[in-house]
Amino acid sequence: MTVSSERLNAIYAATDDPWDFATSPYEQAKFQATREALSRSQYRASLEIGCGNGELARHLAPLCKRYTGIDAVGRAVLAAGRAVPSARFVQGFYPCPLPAGDFDLIVISEFLYFLGRDDIRALAKDLSARWPLAELLCVTYLGETDHTLQGIDALEVFTGTLAETHRFETRRSTDFYRIDIAQPEGHA
Repeated sequence: MTVSSERLNAIYAATDDPWDFATSPYEQAKFQATREALSRSQYRASLEIGCGNGELARHLAPLCKRYTGIDAVGRAVLAAGRAVPSARFVQGFYPCPLPAGDFDLIVISEFLYFLGRDDIRALAKDLSARWPLAELLCVTYLGETDHTLQGIDALEVFTGTLAETHRFETRRSTDFYRIDIAQPEGHA
């Protein structure tokens, strides 16, 4: 089951940085590892789904001519806009229409386990249909969560849905997270 918008807003009720992304050495190291996992040094346009307060965007946006983020929480979207003023951030609760663009990089960082299985499958199909040549970057939290799906379970639903169209490669794996990159089959 997908996490409700009320629950997401409650996470951000007291602060626009509920996971200490801006100050945590662990989070900053993970963001740097995410940047290093990318296959290219420059992208035309990227879309980050579940962008939160924009702290990951600080690391990735400099590699992109255009950077767009979407998040369900208005407070997070406003914080992301302050973190990366040159990027575009929009509010949307998935499943919703995704922003338009010619994205060649799609970023999904610690977001999939907030969705239910059907919404993960729908997202995977939507991304594959709209941006079939985009590189997909998935960061997955490997610890226990209080969500219906754990991170690795959510990733397996996502990768399983795209198994016929994308080749996934784990770029980094720690005790706490893993980073996977997916390329469309037949493309480097």
